[in-house]
Amino acid sequence: MPLYEYRCQSCGEKEEKLQGFNAPTEHDCPRCGKPLGMHREISLASFSLAGGGWHAQGYVNGSSGKKAGSSPAKAEASAPGGCAGGCACHAAKPSK
Repeated sequence: MPLYEYRCQSCGEKEEKLQGFNAPTEHDCPRCGKPLGMHREISLASFSLAGGGWHAQGYVNGSSGKKAGSSPAKAEASAPGGCAGGCACHAAKPSK
């Protein structure tokens, strides 16, 4: 079950509720009593990426995992397409 955050549009009251996915997006404020005053807010994700992989190798910053000083020609020579050969499209294909 997800934990939803709500805030009253009238008085600013905040609350968190553990509810199902089909929970209403609005409900009455328990503090000021405004009908449908509490609106669901978008909150931060509750996970973080750990270990190796694309995030740790710098893809999140716009680099393609290439070492500093390497030229694009060298990267393309190692695998066509510039993906450094780590994807399924450049894996060794079985012979028929």
